[in-house]
Amino acid sequence: MFKITDGKGFHITFKNGVTVSVQFGYGNYDAEIAIWNKQGKWITRDIVGHDDNVKAHVSPDELLSYLEKAKIYNGNGGNSCNY
Repeated sequence: MFKITDGKGFHITFKNGVTVSVQFGYGNYDAEIAIWNKQGKWITRDIVGHDDNVKAHVSPDELLSYLEKAKIYNGNGGNSCNY
């Protein structure tokens, strides 16, 4: 499912219930992403290996990699990521 957010980004929700938010433009640092599971728990850290729930300065190549990981993510959030 695709959803446009405030005219400056989008959300993609995969069949596994993982949603990736991609925001870019005024008020954002290049492209920013945030990722959560179907229970609404932040899993950005699990997928990106980043120390925050939002990852800024994301390149197109990085975005594609994170989308692919989100699509196959089957963990429950927390400390481990089960691809």
